[in-house]
Amino acid sequence: MNITSGLTSTLAEADRILVIGCPGSGKSTLAKRLSRAHDLDYISMDRDFYWLPGWRKRPREEIDRLIAKAVAEERWIMDGTGLKLFHLRLPRADAVIWLRLSKYACLYGAVSRAFRYFRRNRPELPAGCPERLSLELLVYIWNFERNVAPLIEAALRDHGLANSTVIIRSHKAASRFAALGA
Repeated sequence: MNITSGLTSTLAEADRILVIGCPGSGKSTLAKRLSRAHDLDYISMDRDFYWLPGWRKRPREEIDRLIAKAVAEERWIMDGTGLKLFHLRLPRADAVIWLRLSKYACLYGAVSRAFRYFRRNRPELPAGCPERLSLELLVYIWNFERNVAPLIEAALRDHGLANSTVIIRSHKAASRFAALGA
């Protein structure tokens, strides 16, 4: 599950792509860039499924219904990890891009994003959800590789996507990959 030239050609042929990874890894940035390059509808899990204005979380049944409708479409790229919702998304994905950066890179990404969008909405969030940074998020990022990565690996294997997953380990590699995929 590493970047290879064969996987980049597989990605070019993919109609449905998931971009997953730790918060702060650059999922939205990469997904939007690839969306434009491949003319795929861009779907943000945070904006389109999870959150309502004022950081109110949608009811789970509504989230499931919205995701099921979105993944039924023929062409899309979706950013967001959401392990509890892999069962809805992975069966429809042609390819997965996993931004598997170090915890330090992800912490830097989350903190710098919080400063960049301080008290404002970033485009991947619905209106009324200004950027925020919490100790809970920082702890989640710190422990992501230990606690979450093994679950992602198992889900990718279980859904037969281990061989069509591109793993990107740095922002520089993500930029090179986006340039190749563009």
